[in-house]
Amino acid sequence: MNADKEGICNCYNVKNSIEVEIMTATREKTWTVEEYHRIIEAGILNEDDKIELLDGRIVEMSAQTPPHAATTQRSSDYIKEILAGQAHIRTQLPITLATSEPEPDIAVVAIDPSFYATHHPNPSEIFLLIEVSYSTLQIDRYEKAPIYARANIAEYWILNVLDREAHIYRNPGPQGYQSEVVLQDNSLIRMLAFPDIEISLSELFLPVPF
Repeated sequence: MNADKEGICNCYNVKNSIEVEIMTATREKTWTVEEYHRIIEAGILNEDDKIELLDGRIVEMSAQTPPHAATTQRSSDYIKEILAGQAHIRTQLPITLATSEPEPDIAVVAIDPSFYATHHPNPSEIFLLIEVSYSTLQIDRYEKAPIYARANIAEYWILNVLDREAHIYRNPGPQGYQSEVVLQDNSLIRMLAFPDIEISLSELFLPVPF
């Protein structure tokens, strides 16, 4: 190996080593949302890092399977169509809570003239959060649901891809959501924020078989 190639390899290895050390440190520390923003702005973390802040912990997001990605796309397209002109539909983009900055698969939020150019949506601007679950049901139910409830997110849905069920959470409080209902994919539902609009859950799931 010539000197140039060896130098490039050494630099690459050093960079990787530094990144590993930084990620190890971030997992061991509890971060505020403000600190989390600063390390992103400093370039320590960037858009290529598949991470989110959950209750002060920086955690890696699960890789997406094709059914997960396809269900997210189908659901967001359908909701965009039925709520056109009434809400913004954000897909896998950050929201800002008191101690967390997750990136839910779908967020139905209030229309912002600047398209949230100056801030991520906060609880007062969020109508509904949806997580698509293919292999993450336990995390979505027992880790994310309490976070969203404490943030006073009025409505949270989990789309269970494998069982074709929707977990509907409402009535948030400090101890979690007070209401959880599981609906089959042939059910109809109305969002709390838009009670005049009927949503067919079958339109959120992929056609059978997928």
